Amino acid sequence: MKCNYLKLFVILFGQLLTIMDIFIINVSIPSIQRDIQASNGEMQLMIAAYLIGFASFLITGGRMGDVYGRKKIFILGLIFFMVSSIACGISQGAIQLMISRLVQGISAALMAPQVLSMIQILFTKHQQRTKAMGWYGITIGIGTIAGQFLGGYFSSLTAFEEPWRLIFLINIPIGLIAIIFSLWILVESKVNTKESFDVGGVVLLSMGLFSITYALTASEKDGFSIQSIVLIVISICILIYFIKNQQLKLKNKKSYLVDFELFHYKNFNLGIIAVSFFFIMLDSYFYILSLFFQDGLKMSPLSAGEIIVFQGFGFILASAFSVKLILKYGKKALLAGLGFIVLVLILQIIFFNSDTEFYLFYVLLFLHGAGVGSVIPSLANIALSGMPEKLIGNASGVYNTFQQIAAIIGIVAVGSVFYYFLGDKPLVEHYHTAFTIAILINIICLIIVLAAIFKVPDHVLPKSRR
Repeated sequence: MKCNYLKLFVILFGQLLTIMDIFIINVSIPSIQRDIQASNGEMQLMIAAYLIGFASFLITGGRMGDVYGRKKIFILGLIFFMVSSIACGISQGAIQLMISRLVQGISAALMAPQVLSMIQILFTKHQQRTKAMGWYGITIGIGTIAGQFLGGYFSSLTAFEEPWRLIFLINIPIGLIAIIFSLWILVESKVNTKESFDVGGVVLLSMGLFSITYALTASEKDGFSIQSIVLIVISICILIYFIKNQQLKLKNKKSYLVDFELFHYKNFNLGIIAVSFFFIMLDSYFYILSLFFQDGLKMSPLSAGEIIVFQGFGFILASAFSVKLILKYGKKALLAGLGFIVLVLILQIIFFNSDTEFYLFYVLLFLHGAGVGSVIPSLANIALSGMPEKLIGNASGVYNTFQQIAAIIGIVAVGSVFYYFLGDKPLVEHYHTAFTIAILINIICLIIVLAAIFKVPDHVLPKSRR
């Protein structure tokens, strides 16, 4: 068992890189824009490129792990992530940086599904798997905090002419360590070598997901244009055709990309519903919180960042502590965690204003992070519980894809509501009204998550018999 935990430690390096590089770039935006002389639109696309590549290829990455071997694809993802990080670090223009970030996101999509898949395969007993998923949650928290901290730290260094380049180059030593230990420690999981890979399915799915994620991301700040609406309609048509195409291939026993047998598992469907609405809540929450703090309450970016980092500390501590609660109380602990987040959001509506003492911001953000950290690891555990090994990579890719698309939808949809109630010439009270409405939408999302988790059979998250 100790050997399995060592393997877990190795694959979580890949998860750390994936999460860290989502956040590490945010603080460095002004210095990057100045040095490469990029427009606001180019910077927006550069930030979005990582998420677009990531969301578009997660299902492909999961299926590649099933067909070619999870260890091979995990290491391949690490190699491409390192190469693309070097390309980002030496980029001389906005276009080069955009393309490099896109490849970086695709590389992350090769790694992420293998992490969840290998956790499910390495830890077959509920107690062991719950502990492993706790460490998975801790890694997400560390990646979030480390990304924001390192982004600010490297960008402020004066010993280098363009210190922001270090935010990408830091991935090289981390990636090298992960590759060396992966080659040494990880064992290839069994795969069906007779299966071929559905290249046509990859093209169709990637086109559909790329189009819809690009359209949603481009609408984040400027709203929906005619072009983005048309692009969304086209992408939906492509995805519908993809589903019909995959069903026909499964019927004729040809190579496929998505096995729709996944959706015959009740736990998987409930897990997908839960993670989708949870991340609609979570990512939109961070988006509107940043706007509310900086534009509404006139906090500096540094002050707002310091407060939000406390959310990460709460997340890390709760991810570790929630393992004991899940093992002791089962599903009830997860339901309690969701109820706790709802309570904290209500308290934020009441207390977050221009007269709030700073310590209260720290406390309520820490508590919010604790609630989130007590929930996230178990959502993946629910979705993938009882899944046969032949479907585990596919299931991991689909799960991660729903999570990423939901996050983008949350930012666009709830963000649009926030801006609507803000009006053209907002005052402080307008910001509080818009924040309140957005948080109420988040609470509705959490109620839907509660309903989905309530329907999960007790045996999926059983109490430990001690």
